[in-house]
Amino acid sequence: QVQLVESGGGLVQSGGSLRLSCAASGSIFRIYVMGWYRQAPGKQREVVAVTISGGNTNYADSVKGRATVSRDTAKNTVSLEMNSLKPEDTAVYYCYVVSSSSAVQAPSPYWGQGTQVTVSS
Repeated sequence: QVQLVESGGGLVQSGGSLRLSCAASGSIFRIYVMGWYRQAPGKQREVVAVTISGGNTNYADSVKGRATVSRDTAKNTVSLEMNSLKPEDTAVYYCYVVSSSSAVQAPSPYWGQGTQVTVSS
C-alpha cells in the first residue's frame, strides 16, 4: 500500500504565500498522477492542480496564476506553492496519487490525510 503525508499547512494572512509538500511512501513501482485537491466547508472536493506523466500540469481556474505544483520523481514528492492567498483558499488540502505497486498491478488512487490551510482576512 501507499501512504501520503502532507505538510506545510497552517494559518496565513490574506495576500501571503505558502508551500505544501506531500511525500509518498510504501509499495510504489510507478506513479502516473500526482496532484492536489481541496475541500472547503460546505463544498465538494475539487481539483487544485494535477500533473500527469507525459503531460502538462493542469490548474483550477480559481488558482491559475497563483499556484505552482512541482514534482520530484526521484523522491516521490510533490509540492504546491501558492501566493496572493485569499480567504476563499481556506480548505483542507489533500495530496492525490495514482500509482502501481508492480509491473503486473493496475494503478490505484491514494489520498493523503489532508492538511488544513486557513487564510485570515
